[in-house]
Amino acid sequence: MKTILITGSSSGYGLETARHFLARGWHVIATMRKPRSDILPPSSALRILPLDVTSEQSIRVAVEAAGPIDVLVNNAGIGVVGAFEATPMSHIRDVFETNTLGTMATAQAVIPQMRERRSGAIINVTSSVTLAAMPLAAAYTASKQAIEGFTGSLAHELAYFGVRAKLVEPGYAPTTRFAANSSLRIADLIPEDYAGFAGPIFEGFAKPALTTRESDVAEAVWAAVHDMTGRLHFPAGADAVALAGAA
Repeated sequence: MKTILITGSSSGYGLETARHFLARGWHVIATMRKPRSDILPPSSALRILPLDVTSEQSIRVAVEAAGPIDVLVNNAGIGVVGAFEATPMSHIRDVFETNTLGTMATAQAVIPQMRERRSGAIINVTSSVTLAAMPLAAAYTASKQAIEGFTGSLAHELAYFGVRAKLVEPGYAPTTRFAANSSLRIADLIPEDYAGFAGPIFEGFAKPALTTRESDVAEAVWAAVHDMTGRLHFPAGADAVALAGAA
């Protein structure tokens, strides 16, 4: 039975990905900052571990407890929507600590065992904001674009050892708690001078033509895990697929 470790498994994409792999016979290690045992079906193939990707010690403890890992899914992330000039630099640093440095640190902790076994896959979940520029998402986009470049380069060096690195790029998913783990309210990040600009954008968010479901992301992760062609990008959701096609 293969083992997959998923970060940010308490809700949204991470939770659905854990369910998806459990249902298909994998050993799943679902990690989250505050472990909850009531959100996934009881299974002897499931382990729930605490993991804060902004803490090197937390990462080290979780990876040691997990044992051999065949697939790492870096899904943990922080969302932020608002005018860049109104977004405190302290919060931007928090976004990068989780979305960018947290992804890198977790990958770095798992690579040695995959390299030694000459097998494994690292799947980094980014966003469709990397496929087309989106307004009111400058800091978030930057944190995810960094992982796009990181993963592309990493894929080359890990391929030498038979280890794969892939990107899953979800679109807009209204049913997820995108900004719920942010300490800031969106309203506080829209200064009065930006109201006329932001209004139509938020109206568009309320009535999107195409969206992404949590299951779309789980299926994209599944496809990325099993891909042996060298493909790097896996857009997830109808809107992300459309953006990728346009790009």
